[in-house]
Amino acid sequence: MIAFLINVFRLIRAIVIGLKKDHEFRILLFLLVTLLAGSTTFYTWHESWSVMNSLYFSVVTMSTIGYGDLTPTTVYSKGFTIVFTFLSTGVFVALNAKLVILIINRKR
Repeated sequence: MIAFLINVFRLIRAIVIGLKKDHEFRILLFLLVTLLAGSTTFYTWHESWSVMNSLYFSVVTMSTIGYGDLTPTTVYSKGFTIVFTFLSTGVFVALNAKLVILIINRKR
């Protein structure tokens, strides 16, 4: 449990450093939040899902986990999901890579 808490602390510290000192990190975070807000709004309106289910589906899709418990049912939602997946996966991976770089550089 202590190791988990230490890693959470390192992650939070890397996020704070990224927000303060790294312009690229701020842009990636802004893109990620914008994509999540837009997709959550879209799925809430077009699929009639709750906000929590819409956010959950967006995060699961963005991170390429894809549990399959929620699936888009309309043609518009399926098309949106295709575009959303391509855009958000790249931003998600880039942001995580940036976080790893910040954590590694902090150790040095």
